[in-house]
Amino acid sequence: MLAILGLEDNAYGVTIRDEIGRATGHVRTLGSIYKSLERLEQKRLVSSRIGDPLGVRGGRRRTYYSFRAEGAAALEQSLNGLRTLSQELEPRWRLG
Repeated sequence: MLAILGLEDNAYGVTIRDEIGRATGHVRTLGSIYKSLERLEQKRLVSSRIGDPLGVRGGRRRTYYSFRAEGAAALEQSLNGLRTLSQELEPRWRLG
């Protein structure tokens, strides 16, 4: 969801995969990206729209993804949970 937020109007499968790879250093398959996007859409956290065909012969239409209000609330809740957990556990990894 963070990749969609960061990409704004340019969030489609390939750019989302590339943004996740850039930020994490982990390569994801497009299949796993699309499966995750499908789940997020089923949960009504993101929405999709079909764009215009690409300006090349045989150009395909891209499916663009955007945040819904429910997605923003879920992301905020998740990030707050991660912050709380990391603050509680930080002394443990600093000792090691």
